[in-house]
Amino acid sequence: MYKCRKAKFEDLSKICGFPICEEELFFMSPKLQYPLKVDQFHEVIKDRINQTIVEYNGEICGFATVYNLENKKCWLGTVIVSPSFRNKGAAEFLVKDIINVVQKELSIKELHLVCHNINTRGLMFYSRLGFTPYEIEKRITPSGEIIAAIKMKLDLG
Repeated sequence: MYKCRKAKFEDLSKICGFPICEEELFFMSPKLQYPLKVDQFHEVIKDRINQTIVEYNGEICGFATVYNLENKKCWLGTVIVSPSFRNKGAAEFLVKDIINVVQKELSIKELHLVCHNINTRGLMFYSRLGFTPYEIEKRITPSGEIIAAIKMKLDLG
């Protein structure tokens, strides 16, 4: 059974092993460099709120944060799930938990995120959860490829 909890510094080394390639890490956060190391990961997330871990029988299987809390809206970011827990409901449990927390505890009315056009699974996943696209920005991957960063939002009422 999945459960969510607040992340601790000791969890970061485990999470650093989740992105299995440079592209996955770029999807997680364009600010990070592959391979992910604890110190750079901590630097990026240290000021973020609601740093959340999803566990299955005590095993860490996913992570996400919320940031830029302003005017009843915020952003979902640094979402990553362990390769061994992908397509098993961990991401959905994690994101739904975060939606519940930001809506009920932080009174957030809009949850935003960025998903890249080459991340088809991510786009389909977030669309299924009710996120809708509203803006596209140009991004450049670490390999120099031009891609689209699709901004999506979920209205929370």
